Amino acid sequence: QVQLVESGGGLVQSGGSLTLSCAASGRAFSSYAMGWFRQAPGKEREFVAGVTGNGGTIVYSDSVKGRFTISRDNAKKTVYLQTKSLKPEDTAVYYCAARVSPSSTWANGRVYDYWGQGTQVTVSS
Repeated sequence: QVQLVESGGGLVQSGGSLTLSCAASGRAFSSYAMGWFRQAPGKEREFVAGVTGNGGTIVYSDSVKGRFTISRDNAKKTVYLQTKSLKPEDTAVYYCAARVSPSSTWANGRVYDYWGQGTQVTVSS
């Protein structure tokens, strides 16, 4: 069993930055691919970024490419999402997720096995 706890969300002005963290419990963290998703009010959940267990593959959605950076520290069992140049449309609850089995699909939430409770990011204009 893996538990994921996000932190680092908050209220920030447009153009600002935040670093989100996702701390994992359980074994074999380094074998899990990790993803960040977000969901804005009234909208579907959206894939943001993903990283493989060894950090060798990183993917981003087009909407955040160049502004967000995903990274992980396997010794600390933590994955990070550094955000910059935030826009009001980035406002959402941000979730991290862990995937046990290999998959070429990053954006489909159904391939992830564990989810955190989410952290709210609000960007004011």
